[in-house]
This record gives sequence, C-alpha cells and structure tokens, in this order.
Amino acid sequence: MQKKGIGLMTLIALVVSSSIGAGIFALSSDVATVAAPGAVMIAWLIVGIGILALALSFSNLVIKRPDLEGIFAYAQAGFGDFAGFLSGWGYWLSAWLGNVAFATVLVSSLGYFYPIFKTGHNIPSIILASVIAWSLTYFVTRGVESAAVLNAIVAICKLIPLFVFIILAIILFKVNMFTKTFWGNVGTNFSAIDVLTQVKGCIMVMMWVFVGIEGATMMSSRAKNKKDASTATIIGVVGLLVIYSVVSLLPYGYLSRTELAGLPRPALVYLFQHMIGPIGGAIISIGLVISILGAWLSWTMLPAETVMLMSKDQLLPKQLAKANRFNAPHIALLTTQILIQLFLFTLLFTNKAYEFAYSLCTAAIVITYSFVAAYQIKFSWINRRTTKNAWFQVAVGVIALVFEIVGIILAGAQFLLLAMIAYIPGLYFYVQAQKQKNPAYQMQTKEKVISILIIILGLIGLLLLILGKIKLG
Repeated sequence: MQKKGIGLMTLIALVVSSSIGAGIFALSSDVATVAAPGAVMIAWLIVGIGILALALSFSNLVIKRPDLEGIFAYAQAGFGDFAGFLSGWGYWLSAWLGNVAFATVLVSSLGYFYPIFKTGHNIPSIILASVIAWSLTYFVTRGVESAAVLNAIVAICKLIPLFVFIILAIILFKVNMFTKTFWGNVGTNFSAIDVLTQVKGCIMVMMWVFVGIEGATMMSSRAKNKKDASTATIIGVVGLLVIYSVVSLLPYGYLSRTELAGLPRPALVYLFQHMIGPIGGAIISIGLVISILGAWLSWTMLPAETVMLMSKDQLLPKQLAKANRFNAPHIALLTTQILIQLFLFTLLFTNKAYEFAYSLCTAAIVITYSFVAAYQIKFSWINRRTTKNAWFQVAVGVIALVFEIVGIILAGAQFLLLAMIAYIPGLYFYVQAQKQKNPAYQMQTKEKVISILIIILGLIGLLLLILGKIKLG
C-alpha cells in the first residue's frame, strides 16, 4: 500500500511558492537602484554560494534529525531552550514583517488598475491592506489552511507570467545596452571599491527574496519520503537562483540603469507595460496579486503556527498555544495581526515602508538561519567519525553561517539593532514560560549575559531611530 503524503514535485513547488512573493516583482528596480549589471552578477555569485550552503544544511538536517519539528527546534536541540527561543522569536518576527511587505506591494500593484492605490501610502491603501489582512486572519481562525496541493497550483500561477516576461526580455535584449555601463557610471572601467559598494547594496535585497526556502523542511513530517523534502529544498533553491538572477539581469539589456531605478513599484509591472503596452502591465499585475495572496495566506499561518509550537515546547507561555473550536491558534493569530495592523500605519509616514519591512524581516530571519547553520556545524562535527561526508557537511555549515553573519553586517546591521527592540518583550514571555515549567526557574548566567546584550542593542537601536540616524524612509 502506497504511503500517503506530499510528493517530491509538490514539495519543490512549496519551496518556490513560499519564497516567491512580492520581492521578485520589485527586484529589477531594487538592484538597479544600487548596482550596475557587473556588480549584480558578482552579488548573485556570493549570495548563490551562501544560500546553497544554507539549503544543503536544511537538506542534511531534515534527513539526519527527522524527529525535530519546527525550524527553531534545531537551535533548541543544539544549544538549549534559550537558543530555541531566540531562533523561534526571530522566525515569528520575520513571518509577520514579511506580511507587511506583501501588503505594501499588493496595494501598489492594484494601483495599476485603480490609481487611488498607486502610491500605496495613503488612507485608502491602508484600509484595503487592513481589510485583506484581517480577512486572511479570519479565514485561518476558521480552520481554513493553504494545502500543499493548493500551494503547487499557486506556484504555477506565479511562474507563468514570470516565464512570459523572461522570454520576451530575452527577445528584446540588447547586448550594447547591457554592457554600456557594465561596472557603473564610468563606462567599462572597473573600480574595485565602487563595485564592492554596489555588491553590498545588493545583499539585503537578494537575501530577502530567499526567505521561505525552508518550506519543504517545515512540511517534511507530511512528506511521503523524508529524502523528498531534502531533494526538494536543493532543486527549489537552484531553480529560484536561476529565476531571480535572470529576472534581475535581463532588464539591463532593455532599459538603462537609471530608467530601471526610476520605475514605479512594483517595477516588473511597469517594465512589462513598457515592453508590450498595457496588456503587459495587466498580465504581471494579475500574476502578482495571485502570487502575494497565495504567499500571504501561507505566511498568515506560519507566525501563528510557530508561536503555537514554541508554546508546546515550553519556550513561550502555554496560553499562546490555545486553540479555538476549529483547532486554530486564535490567540497567536490575533496578537500577530494586531502588530501587523500597527505596522501598516507607517505607510502614512514613509514611502519606504516596503524596504523597511523586508530589511527588518530579513534581519530577523538571519538569526534563525544562523542557528540552523550553527547546528549543522555542531551536529556534523559530533558525528564526524560515523558519517562519510561529515567534513563536507561541516564546511557547508561554516559557509552558511559566515554568509548569514557577514551578509547582515554588510547590508543591514542597523536593522538587526531594530530587531533587538522586538526581542525585548519576548524575553519576558520566555521567562514566564520557563516559570510555568519550573516555578523555581532562574536565568542561567549565559542567558542573563545574552539578555542584557539584547536589551542594550535594542536600546541603541531605539535611540538611533529617535535621533534620526536610522530612518524609516
């Protein structure tokens, strides 16, 4: 009798579906704002190596530790409850901040059809985004879930307009346009310092579009075969690398860097409109709406599910795991949605809400990904005598960890400081959870040191925000 569960192709689609959201539709202008095509290619090489190392870490651990559930479980298994909390809280922050980014781009894409939403930074835009967000939350509280097969269908709907764009962009590609300012505004002259600056500017944008590659790992317990989840992660990430790099580089062969950087958001909509007229913008806009709604529904569930799993593992108070009669974690869902709503109000005060949300989202998930890489190193080292490719796996973990740490330092250390602000209330919830488990609980010395460091960094971030050194727009 064949085992029921999710198959390989559906798992691959899950990796693609959970990663391709809003980022790819703004990618062409986001990279053009900071870099010329030569620097973009170097950045993709660096990011590709780092992301593949992270994917290989997920691929290895899902096979070697099939008993672990939830991405934060790797940190918990390797470094204790407090590390598990830090990892899970970072993932929760990333998930709901990603929804804010979804909201800003979705509203802007509807502006193609309804000009009142075109800026995405007015009261009608906030009302529309809020209605969609609360509607999705309501559906999830009623037990409505985005099934794996539905995710596969959504993934196909996302890819069709992207492939149409890629084919047309190849046809219209002009080599002389692409090479005219290959390294920047100084023609073909190569300046190492200038290129390095451009590469640094690309890192955060490129890291953001890979948030979600753990999709197959998160669903591994429901796979027909654990190896399928491992294989799907690698195939999915390689596929994403190809799609993202092509979508970001081909436009340089059609418009100048200045023209690309000046396109309204989401840039791909207006780029395709420029190529074939209004029908092009409509095609990409429809694909974008489907893409974001599908991803948004999934990512409405993820933060709540993460909180619920952490509560069950006693990393957060057990009250947060409370489910309603539809078996949905309604307390966690409601709490998360209130925070999203508060963040949506920033649309009134800045035209950089999307950049701010995805940067903070990426900074938060780097913490989670870093713990995955660290556990990959530790687990592979401990088992080096009994595993054939242990040294390779250690090297993979080291590359992934270095990439995550260096990436965030180079591209967005200020956003890591802001993420620390959001960790401060989490520390209170962690202590309460530990006291529920053991009334005599007292923080260990290392937990106190790390907590103090988080509070100090958070206060520094808050001070810099108040002083205007860190700007929302």
